[in-house]
Amino acid sequence: MMRLFLVVCLLVNFVIKAQTVQSPSKSVQLEFKLDNNGKPYYSVNYKSKNVVKQSYLGLKCKDGADLVSNFSIDSIGNKTVNETWQPVLGEQSNIKNNYNEMIVALSQKASGRKMNIIYKVFDEGIAFRYEFPKQNKLNYFIISDEVSEFNLTGNHKVFWLPGDFDTNEYNYEETLFSEINTDIVNLNNGIGFKAITKKFAVQTPLMMKSSDGIYLNIFEAAVVNYPVMQLDVDVQNYTLKSSLAPNALGDKAYLQTPCVSPWRTIMISDDARDIVGSKMILNLNEPCKLDDTSWIKPMKYVGVWWEMHVGKSTWDYAGSQNAQNNGELKPTGKHGATTTNTKRYIDFAAKHGFDGVLVEGWDVGWEDWFGNWKENVFDFKTPYPDFDLKEVNDYAKSKGIKMIMHHETSASVANYERYLDRALNLMKAFGYTAAKTGYVGKIIPRGEFHDGQTMVNHYNFVAQRFADYKMMVNSHESSRPTGYHRTYPNYICAEAGRGTEFNAWSIGNKVNHETILPFTRLLGGPMDYTPGIFEIKMSAYDKTKKEQVHSTLAKQLALYVTMYSPLQMAADLPENYEKHLDAFQFIKDVPADWQESKYLEAEPGDYLTVARKDKNSENWFLGAITDENARNTEIKLDFLSPNKKYQATIYQDGKTAHWEINPINYEIKTIQVTSKSKIKLHLAEGGGTAISFKPIN
Repeated sequence: MMRLFLVVCLLVNFVIKAQTVQSPSKSVQLEFKLDNNGKPYYSVNYKSKNVVKQSYLGLKCKDGADLVSNFSIDSIGNKTVNETWQPVLGEQSNIKNNYNEMIVALSQKASGRKMNIIYKVFDEGIAFRYEFPKQNKLNYFIISDEVSEFNLTGNHKVFWLPGDFDTNEYNYEETLFSEINTDIVNLNNGIGFKAITKKFAVQTPLMMKSSDGIYLNIFEAAVVNYPVMQLDVDVQNYTLKSSLAPNALGDKAYLQTPCVSPWRTIMISDDARDIVGSKMILNLNEPCKLDDTSWIKPMKYVGVWWEMHVGKSTWDYAGSQNAQNNGELKPTGKHGATTTNTKRYIDFAAKHGFDGVLVEGWDVGWEDWFGNWKENVFDFKTPYPDFDLKEVNDYAKSKGIKMIMHHETSASVANYERYLDRALNLMKAFGYTAAKTGYVGKIIPRGEFHDGQTMVNHYNFVAQRFADYKMMVNSHESSRPTGYHRTYPNYICAEAGRGTEFNAWSIGNKVNHETILPFTRLLGGPMDYTPGIFEIKMSAYDKTKKEQVHSTLAKQLALYVTMYSPLQMAADLPENYEKHLDAFQFIKDVPADWQESKYLEAEPGDYLTVARKDKNSENWFLGAITDENARNTEIKLDFLSPNKKYQATIYQDGKTAHWEINPINYEIKTIQVTSKSKIKLHLAEGGGTAISFKPIN
């Protein structure tokens, strides 16, 4: 009897120390264990092949009582979730949320502290987070480090940005894992403030491909009251460890139980389309907290913006464009945000069916806003003498156009929060429904990073405060999104990456940049990338300039489909569109909110082909883009409704098109197709194709 008792105890101990949870299709399997020192770790298999080796978990606390080892398992709970929910705006009307969950309840005998690790296993990957229940032995605590590991099985190809808690606006590097080294990054890249402090550190999302064709992506979801996670890299052992943005005191996060960490995610598939089309990040965020979302609408807009980047006009009233003019404000005639100029954009928007107009440089402060770590720059309510708020907004209303406010904070967050409600009341008084915020510069409170807990809380607070006023917000120079727009869908999009403007005055964006972003930055949320540049070369404005947009005109059209956002800008100048009204028709036609999306072809860094169905009609739109290499492909149109004929208008690269040599060469043709048709596409170097499909009645 005693021998039988011992055998049963050993079996129970084995079961409680080694637990497995599989995805609904059983293609992904996660195993959890405690080692002999009570240290929790996990490993992941994909289709019976190990893709993440034994990787330890835990957090270090400032008081020295680390949550890393000496754990025992109190209980393990499992459940399955299979549901469908509807986003307010999105790539599809219905999103499936299907996973198996395991909650491991842990406790430390010595400290008496409790910590749960929650695992969710989806068909496209796994997620885990730390949960701290309400307890006597742990109330207020400070995280000094997180030691979550991601230990890989080989020397994968990696698409990476250098670790930097102040900016995500770098070009991507494409190397083997063993070649990651921030020393190779070109720092003459146009970024005003950089904070690379480590040689072997990268940002997330981190997109990878193994030599045997398995795609992996390490990221995070639902970053709330916690700093952004980046990764420290061991290039010799192919391992990664979480690295959190510190605050001014060097601490990482201030927490109080009950609380949770963000989700740490690993997407896995042997088909790149599963990664780029995944909704796992959204599914890991809390449902919408707003009772009424009827006021949240997709928008297509134009604006007084690109003309400043190309040097035609200036943000500041004095026209110095050097952001250091502290003298008397004497107009030079170069100020872009004038009443007259804004009316010109309003007329253009109304004529061509756009929803809104953005105006940057309307408010006092641009003469001395950048580079001095100055706290009191803008008050977000005082216009320059040549910008009449009432006249502009009355004129916009008469034309059926919504004005989009601009709140550049110059990273003085303390100042912005002091003025925020006054700024929102001004917007309300004049009928603004949305604003673009900006965070260029070093953060005030001084010593904070863009990616720290303080700033994460700020971005989320701004979204919540805008929601109180039933207004939408689009943040620039913020930390990259992690799906919070599910919870607050008025956080309509963000830049939070290297956008189009870098092409106007720097080395620009690499030709393959837009073939990487959907696998990285866009996994966390829509991006205000500001596509649609038709005047590709900056020499059109100044013959001495050599800068240019690194794509063909046809690719600029395709980006409206491949780069999802419910807020889409036609970023070029009205006069440039008027030269090419035939190509401009696609921008006018393409919607910004979708019923269904199909990722037809995908390879990170090389190409992407996407088809989407308009949420409010039977029209479909297709976008195909490539990198610096020309590409020929054939697309089946079986996504179209059967037994229907469609008119397909094809906007494609011309015969001599090339992103550098002849970027504006394009062709437009119309053919009749059905769901049984196939279309052959030729994409020039740095090129693309855009197609609209409209049913023939």
